[in-house]
This record gives sequence, structure tokens and C-alpha cells, in this order.
Amino acid sequence: MCTSTDGTLPLLRLMHLVSPSLPVGGFTYSQGIEWAVETGWIRDADDLERWMADQIGSSLRYLDLPLLVRMQAASRERDQAVVSGWVDILLAGRETTELRREEAARGRALADLLIAWGLEDALAWKPQLACSQAAGFAFAADAWRIAPSDAATGYAWSWLENLVVAGIKLVPLGQTRGQQTLARLATLIPSTVAAALEIADEEIGTSTPALAIASSAHETQYTRLFRS
Repeated sequence: MCTSTDGTLPLLRLMHLVSPSLPVGGFTYSQGIEWAVETGWIRDADDLERWMADQIGSSLRYLDLPLLVRMQAASRERDQAVVSGWVDILLAGRETTELRREEAARGRALADLLIAWGLEDALAWKPQLACSQAAGFAFAADAWRIAPSDAATGYAWSWLENLVVAGIKLVPLGQTRGQQTLARLATLIPSTVAAALEIADEEIGTSTPALAIASSAHETQYTRLFRS
């Protein structure tokens, strides 16, 4: 039976998907920020904000979010081959071993969680979902009838929050300054999502040399708080 609260459930499901308490290990990665801090590329809140804003306007806009909405559409059509193809493109866009391993590790954790939640076909789709967190996120967003634009917004927010929190620990920043940085960067998300939804297939792809250098160097960094 439908109730007046049914319309709020997709929002609650989205909040669950982006919760920092979700056991996918997002908080254990810094995606190069740890090395960028050690080498002096990121010295304060302004540097961190510029670092993150550059990635929002490049990799998030032209790679992650366009692929996320395509994976969600393919999940709706129950087309595993198409999802696998988009996952391959996403992994090809992860420019270091560290970033590819992170994507896969988080994918495996989320796939196991989707199965534990009892999402229909999640077990049958595990080979595809376990390769990429984005694939599992898209699969769950479709299963829970979350609008693609909302799913992309939530995905972007979760990515941003995890990395700004890493920056708060590493720079280090005070909690208030860190939250100010997060609030300013959040204003970039709506326009980035809107632009990402308009990206054509042939426009998908980006290169982030600074991120690639920092991530590669982090793999062999002498001391680390975050995983590689």
C-alpha cells in the first residue's frame, strides 16, 4: 500500500548511500593529498580548495559523473555488458595503480553490502559491481529509484566530503576552517552535475597530471596515514 511517506524513501536511501559510516573504506584514502601536503603543494585551506576545485571541474565533470549516470541507465535496462564497458572506461581513467586499486577495493566492499541488503540481482551482478564503487552506487540508485541527477549529486558530495576531511587531518586544518572549505566547494557541485548530465559519449575522459603524480608518489611515500 502506498503511503504519504513513500516519496521520501529515495532521499533516505541516497543519504544512506553517501553516509560516511558506510563500510566501503572511503575515509582511508587521500587520493594523493597526503603526498601533496608532504611535498608542499598543499599548505593551507586555500591550496586544498584549489586542488579540489580543479578535480571537480575536470575528473568529476568529465569522467566520474557522466559514467555514473550511464551505469545507472544500463542497470535499469539490466545490461551487464554495457555496465562492464563503462567500468572499463572509468578504470582506464584512473591514472595510477593506487587509484585503480582503491576503486576496486571500494567496489568489492559495496557489492558485498548490496548483497547483504538483499537488492534484487545484486549477487548475479557481483562480477560487474565488484570492479568499481561507481557501478555499485549506480546499481543501488536504480534499485531504489533515485533520480540520476540526485544520485550524481550525492556521489559528488560523498567524494568531496571524504577528501576534504582527509585534508583537515593532513594539512592540518581546524574543523571550522575545514567545514568552511567544504561549504564553498559544495557550491560547485550543482553546476558540475548539470554539465555532466549533458556530456556526450565522445566527450568523456580527462587527465589530471598533478593528481597522477601525487598518487604515484604516495604509493612509495615513506610514512603514510592513508592507504595506497
